[in-house]
Amino acid sequence: MNPYWSDVVAGLTPYVPGEQPKLAKLVKLNTNESPYGPSPRALAALRAEVGDTLRLYPDPDCASLRQSIATFYDLKPAQVFVSNGSDEVLAHIFLALLKHRQPVLFPDITYSFYPVYCGLYGIDYRQVPLTEAFEIRVDDYLTPNGGIIFPNPNAPTGRPLALAEIERLLRANTGSAVVVDEAYVDFGAESAVGLIDRYPQLLVVHTLSKSRSLAGLRVGYALGDAGLIEALCRVKDSFNSYPLDRFAQAGAIAAIEDRAYFEQTCAKVIATRTWLARELAALGCDVLPSAANFVFVRHPRQKGAELAARLRERGIIVRHFTKPERIAQFLRITVGTEAQCQALIAALGEILA
Repeated sequence: MNPYWSDVVAGLTPYVPGEQPKLAKLVKLNTNESPYGPSPRALAALRAEVGDTLRLYPDPDCASLRQSIATFYDLKPAQVFVSNGSDEVLAHIFLALLKHRQPVLFPDITYSFYPVYCGLYGIDYRQVPLTEAFEIRVDDYLTPNGGIIFPNPNAPTGRPLALAEIERLLRANTGSAVVVDEAYVDFGAESAVGLIDRYPQLLVVHTLSKSRSLAGLRVGYALGDAGLIEALCRVKDSFNSYPLDRFAQAGAIAAIEDRAYFEQTCAKVIATRTWLARELAALGCDVLPSAANFVFVRHPRQKGAELAARLRERGIIVRHFTKPERIAQFLRITVGTEAQCQALIAALGEILA
């Protein structure tokens, strides 16, 4: 261990992002990026931002972007927080809202950044097992806690939690924050945003990386009661007053306001996901019901790691998780274009034959 490291750094197990391969001509189905490019309006806004004003700092309050997001969801700007990707939004949430004496609760199979944030900030946590069908069961969270966080749909399983169940959790859990991470909600799940005005403990997190095709721009936001948003702003302004540059703000505003393109690309992903799940099942795979832009799948007679390796030999990259052991045989496969998914099915057909 380096003698100059702090005890915190020495004890960290960092999050490992999905591979960003350098090889060309790969079918990249491992990091849940959109298979379709950004809104043309967003690209035009980015090009228009190139100019002399880049010598000036961006708006630290992101007022125009927050107004666009608030308008989209029929909220007030004071109910909107924006930052450098939803991962940074989540980092601020853990410090601002989930660091208490009681442990924070989240599923045992979920976004693996959650325990990393707990380690970084010294937050006690308890992982709540999913059911045998890989579902979140609300009754398991009705216990004293310092906060609750889960993705909906969950990742990497893709299974959604019904809005009625989220509201049942909110009615029962009034003493701590409930954070619903909706990175994939636009692909078929019910958003909890409509519950915000009734439940001051609810915070909903979104990203522009998935359904708005802007993973390279790094914009995320949180929606909730103004009191929760103020807590996030206090942390943000104690860390970095300018997390979103001029390009990010301009591109994000245009993407949010281009509702037609957003709805069109989401519909295309959903249609391809339906076809992909059916074809995978026809090959003998077990496919979990998904409301995300990916499917979680295993083959009863093939090891997940071997399938991933053999697909890679054919130029197709998917995500395999070695931990926890319960999902070691699964592959998480991003829904790509129709051509990409057809190439995947053809390759799997060869392998399984």
